[in-house]
Amino acid sequence: MTDTITPVNAEVHDEKLAEESPTRSSFLGYFGTKLGGALISLVMVVLLGFFAFRVLPGDPVRRIAQERPMSPEQIAELRRQYGLDKPVTQQFLDYLVNIFTGNLGESYVYRTPVSELIGQYLGPTLLLTGTSAIIAIALGLWLGQRAAWRNGSLFDKIATGTSLTLWSVPTFWLALILLMIFGGTLRWFPTGGMVSPGVEPGTFDYVVDVARHMVLPVVTMVAVVFAQYLMVMRASLLEEKSSDYLTTARAKGLRDDLVRRRHAVPNALLPTVTLVFMHIGGLVAGAVTVETVFSWPGLGKLTYEAISGPDMPLLQGTFVVFSTIIIVMNLIADLIYRQLDPRVRRA
Repeated sequence: MTDTITPVNAEVHDEKLAEESPTRSSFLGYFGTKLGGALISLVMVVLLGFFAFRVLPGDPVRRIAQERPMSPEQIAELRRQYGLDKPVTQQFLDYLVNIFTGNLGESYVYRTPVSELIGQYLGPTLLLTGTSAIIAIALGLWLGQRAAWRNGSLFDKIATGTSLTLWSVPTFWLALILLMIFGGTLRWFPTGGMVSPGVEPGTFDYVVDVARHMVLPVVTMVAVVFAQYLMVMRASLLEEKSSDYLTTARAKGLRDDLVRRRHAVPNALLPTVTLVFMHIGGLVAGAVTVETVFSWPGLGKLTYEAISGPDMPLLQGTFVVFSTIIIVMNLIADLIYRQLDPRVRRA
């Protein structure tokens, strides 16, 4: 039996389509706008990745020639191998072709494809920054909502004061202080690297050893980051405290902790969610200082070594990877915030 559409059903059907179509089209338009902005940013990153590192002082070929005796003919041959004897325009065109074909070039120092090096060093960086991000987010949100709910109390003053102090401390300075105290004087934790020599990979001892090596760099990264989440969560929850729906919830007889957990905190999380995704990409890119101080074998330390070269293919590769992560995280933050906040969807 075939279904028939009566005039009433047809009218309801048309109304549903009219309601769904603008929503779908508005999302596609919003997504297209944000995606277009991300692609433009990515193009600018690719362009900057070539020209920015050409103005760095130092000649990579001269640097290599200082390490071992080389004749002028050998230096010229080395320039030819690296493509540095070509005009800048030709180098730029080769760079664009390599980028869009996934070939990031070969490292001058390691004599290894840059993509392989990035793949090798990306795991430790994600382990370090991922652990730091989870702890910083959880700690910042918990302290922020507690501080806002007890606004003006001793807990609020201590939490905000401590976090702001740590936030203002230079990362490298804090890393060096922790390294000297807990790694040098007290010898509680290793002073560098990711694993001790002789530890068998895949064993329980290996996991414990990596965890001990992670303590100091993770504490450093958490200390200088969690204040951002604390302050945003605190400010957002303070705005929610005066809302009428919280007064209604209290009038129903709900305990103060339930009012905070079930009603105030979920609404205060909206701006914090955006901040979380925006700063995850920055946290990965900001690992250069921490990884260098603690000799953590990640992309940050690799970038520092590339700057010392200067190893231009490696610098370009890590710069593009870091920038792409930040752009993608910002795009995800915009899309998630639109789904969480109906005011953005109606705009």
